[in-house]
Amino acid sequence: MLDVGYLLAGLVLLYFGAEWLVGSASRLAVSLGVSPLIVGLTVVAYGTSSPELVVGIGAAINDQGAIALGNVIGSNIANIGLILSITALITPPRIDPSLRGREVGMLLVTTALVPLLLLDGTVQPWESAGLLALAIGYTVWTVRAARSPAATGVPRATSDAEATAEARTVADAADAAALGAVPAGGRARLILLGLAGLALLVGGGHLLVEGAVGVARTLGMSERLIGLTIVAVGTSLPELATSVLAALRGHSDIAVGNVVGSNIFNAVLILGASGITGSIHATPGDIALDLGVLGGMTVLAALVIRTRARVSRPEGVLLLAGYAAFLASLALGV
Repeated sequence: MLDVGYLLAGLVLLYFGAEWLVGSASRLAVSLGVSPLIVGLTVVAYGTSSPELVVGIGAAINDQGAIALGNVIGSNIANIGLILSITALITPPRIDPSLRGREVGMLLVTTALVPLLLLDGTVQPWESAGLLALAIGYTVWTVRAARSPAATGVPRATSDAEATAEARTVADAADAAALGAVPAGGRARLILLGLAGLALLVGGGHLLVEGAVGVARTLGMSERLIGLTIVAVGTSLPELATSVLAALRGHSDIAVGNVVGSNIFNAVLILGASGITGSIHATPGDIALDLGVLGGMTVLAALVIRTRARVSRPEGVLLLAGYAAFLASLALGV
């Protein structure tokens, strides 16, 4: 019972910690005159992946690499099969044509890197360092592209991921304006709120891992299964809440960029940081189902983005059915 309490408390702390950290950092940056688009591409992108980052590093340090790896794979599967599908069922999200280039290509490449890195059964430290370098490089590339007009002089089309980032910070800009011109006291409060959010993330990540491992041992479940299900869905709560709320308010297109961006950063940033701080081992044959579903879901999502104007409700049902079948397979021990 205590382990379940740790698990639930960890989920709650992760959710509020991410919300406080992202919200306060965004408002602080906007109040200092930083572009909402740049804030969204950096603070929001990394902030919504912070629960996965904290849990992944904590699990790796405690020599629980199966949870760290399951967290990355499971979160990416949940982002497509759960978050994107639910959003499509509420309000089919529009797909910006410019998303079909850089972001989808990066999504496919980073997803393919996961099984490739595990061919020898472990993620080597130098491979983890390479993933972190790729995350930094992609961030710099995206920010520079967002700030630079096209060579022709015509304003560059905003990609869906960038539109997502900007939309995520519209409310933050309004909140920042409400603070006044340069409110020192307001900025101090935002800094304290951000630090409190970071503390909640660290504490929540620790409780979530402790509770998940305890539940796994009590129920005879493997750490891999816990990482792919409870931990993966729990760390995806910020993305899920954001996408559902956006869909209910008529801005469902935010979910597409939210999912694509989160999956990219999960594959390079979270896996890279986890591999640097601890050891991640997995026999490809033992996680063939996980990798197969991740690859299939990603390719399906990429095809929809490349060929459709919207993610339709039937496609949402297909994605959700695929995720349900994956969970059923895990439960049956397939």
